Amino acid sequence: MREHSDDIKKNGFQIVVIVPHNGEFVQEFLDAFDPYPFPIYGDPARKAYKDMGHKSMSKGKLLVKSGVGVLKGKLKEILPEKAEQKSVVKKSMTSADVSIQGGTWLFDDNGEVLWNHIDESPEDHADAKEIVQETEKHRGS
Repeated sequence: MREHSDDIKKNGFQIVVIVPHNGEFVQEFLDAFDPYPFPIYGDPARKAYKDMGHKSMSKGKLLVKSGVGVLKGKLKEILPEKAEQKSVVKKSMTSADVSIQGGTWLFDDNGEVLWNHIDESPEDHADAKEIVQETEKHRGS
């Protein structure tokens, strides 16, 4: 999203990220991964996720997906090379509810939902280019 934030802002939208962590962990993440051009807020109780209808993947299914990823050598895609970043990602994987799936939402100025994508699995994120296209469609809404 960093690479596309200017396009999204140009279309009249702002990016706000909510993660299932506390503020202290969010700061650790920002320190390790450099600044982002949008705010990242912690929701350790996952209230926003629950209220917005996000899904949780069963622990068993998540474990199977993780095992398959390890066997296929995809762990390298998940863990960054830099030690500080790798440490933050590992901490997140062991201290947070990694079964909860995220999503992407576009709201108008009145809080009405214009578009959304609720992730079904860890690899089912809305594509950043699709998000930009949706902001173009709803520009001025």
